[in-house]
Amino acid sequence: MNYSERYLQTRARTESICYPLKTEDYVVQPIEDVSPPKWHLGHTTWFFETFILKPFLPGYNEYDVNYNYVFNSYYETIGSRVIRTDRGNLSRPSVEDIYNYRKHVDNAMLQLLQTSISEKIKELVLLGFNHEEQHQELLFTDIKYILGHNPLFPKYSEDAELGLKIPSGKNSMATIQEGIYEIGHKGDGFCFDNELGRHKYHLQGFHIAKDLVTNGEFLDFLNDGGYTSHQYWHAEGLNWVKTNNIQAPLYWHKIEGAWYHYTLGGLKPIPMDEALCHISFYEAAAYAAWKGMRLPTEFEWEVAASTFEWGHRWEWTNSAYLPYPGFMRAPGAVGEYNGKFMINQMVLRGASECTSPAHSRASYRNFFHPHLRWQFTGIRLAL
Repeated sequence: MNYSERYLQTRARTESICYPLKTEDYVVQPIEDVSPPKWHLGHTTWFFETFILKPFLPGYNEYDVNYNYVFNSYYETIGSRVIRTDRGNLSRPSVEDIYNYRKHVDNAMLQLLQTSISEKIKELVLLGFNHEEQHQELLFTDIKYILGHNPLFPKYSEDAELGLKIPSGKNSMATIQEGIYEIGHKGDGFCFDNELGRHKYHLQGFHIAKDLVTNGEFLDFLNDGGYTSHQYWHAEGLNWVKTNNIQAPLYWHKIEGAWYHYTLGGLKPIPMDEALCHISFYEAAAYAAWKGMRLPTEFEWEVAASTFEWGHRWEWTNSAYLPYPGFMRAPGAVGEYNGKFMINQMVLRGASECTSPAHSRASYRNFFHPHLRWQFTGIRLAL
């Protein structure tokens, strides 16, 4: 597949994710961490326009000079921007305007990609593909939060969320021997800068679960008073529980004595044999403590990844998000992509059912603040 073909495929998938939405759904922003779908559509377009078209396509005509302010996310190098909490206040530009913006940029990008582009441009285009694929996953998670907090629990799609049933014989553990292992991205394929700096890491021997924790297993924790038993929680996590009156995973609802959860297919009974989803690091760590176990470190997870099936849930690890040895931020705005966030966040490994095809790899380092749970997050235990 050449660059033009992949560009069209990537852009089409983003729009296909938004296809089931009503116009009103495109604008909603219930919380700071959830961006309106139309903002995602504009921001991913702005990325190609700002980093590729404006510097590299001679005579490129910028679609709207105000869009740099509207769709810049966090790039200080690029200039001022709408603060994140105000994205839902942008009734204009309209959804129609943003789709026209996408067409304008797509036409220009195809014009550029049909020429002989430099290695530098190729690198930026690949980054743009992967950046948009990240936002495709964010679209699923943000759309689910938007619709899942609508009191009518409207459906997005009947078949968008399949779940993962845990096979019989669960709770088996893989054993990894003590040794010195290599960590980090390997090979010539694309990776983000936070995966680079392959290095040796000494691990003590450990055991890691071959299966993810199920809804039923987590319900046992809940029914045993897990959310009110202080001995299982980090102090910060317990404060989060009390302050926010957390009593169950995100999207769980107890209705007339039975447990339901909101899915992209609407409100449904919770299948107890499916992998748990939408929990914070605090909840994951507390559950592990209740089980007399722990979460794996990101290094243990990467070394052990070949011993189990992964890719259905982003899996919390017990590792802070920090740079690998030798990490250096790239110059300019591209250098703001990952390095500036290496503080007060925890690493997640794996992928989820909403991760874009071919976007997951064992060295991928996702990262979020420990209280967040709108992503498709789950638990794998270690010992």
